[in-house]
Amino acid sequence: MVPKVFPGRYTASLDEKGERAEVTVFLIGMRANRWWKLGRTWRVASAMPRMLAHLQGHPEAGLLGSHSWFGRTTVLLSYWESPEHLNRFAADRDAPHLEPWRRFMKEAAGSGDVGVWHETYRIRPGDFETVYSDMPRFGLAGALGHVRVGRGTGTARERIAHGA
Repeated sequence: MVPKVFPGRYTASLDEKGERAEVTVFLIGMRANRWWKLGRTWRVASAMPRMLAHLQGHPEAGLLGSHSWFGRTTVLLSYWESPEHLNRFAADRDAPHLEPWRRFMKEAAGSGDVGVWHETYRIRPGDFETVYSDMPRFGLAGALGHVRVGRGTGTARERIAHGA
């Protein structure tokens, strides 16, 4: 399915509905350090689609949206309701995260074959700005929705002042 492109300039706003004080951005990925060990790399990588399918079926878990890129180093960019939602999912015995993480730690961690990484950020109005020109809904605007750039949001300085 080809995503719909929205002509013009748009921005995202955390408090567009007056309900959200912040969003948690979580970046996670892996790197195939020894590409010839594809079996081990595949076992690590194959856990993520199941986790994303679970999260899409359970909106109460707090995932707002995500995008991913694949290559020698993979990246999953995800937006969450809060750090607490993210941590709850990571520790949930009924969610498909703990078992693959434990398997990775037992079978691959420290081998040098596959590297994993993650970064977590909390963003609040006034700490960021966004603009999307002639794009499908993407990034923060894909997770929260977008609004046309207009009066008071035409420049990066104005958008950061308004948390958009």
